[in-house]
Amino acid sequence: MIPKSFIQDLLNRLDIVDVIERYLPLKKAGANYVACCPFHNEKSPSFTVSQTKQFYHCFGCGAHGTAIGFVMEHTGMGFVEAVEDLARSIASPCRRKPPMCRSTRSRPTCTT
Repeated sequence: MIPKSFIQDLLNRLDIVDVIERYLPLKKAGANYVACCPFHNEKSPSFTVSQTKQFYHCFGCGAHGTAIGFVMEHTGMGFVEAVEDLARSIASPCRRKPPMCRSTRSRPTCTT
């Protein structure tokens, strides 16, 4: 399990425009960026990326989300795999919580 604090820190350190531009070209349009949506066929751009709000939205098919959601949907990665991939892209090792012990329902502690 990946701590929520790590995920939030990762999203704060990423720029969604940089992440999405790894997969498709974006064009500046006012305060936002636009492109033809990669999730459905269209001739005019309805896919919008907000750099200030750090999310994407397609007005054609309704796809929307954060950088993590985009990578998951575009590449087919699972959540953990997408988080690890994005963490590697900014040289931040992914920290996972140790799994809960079934018998005690507590997390193992480190012993030295």
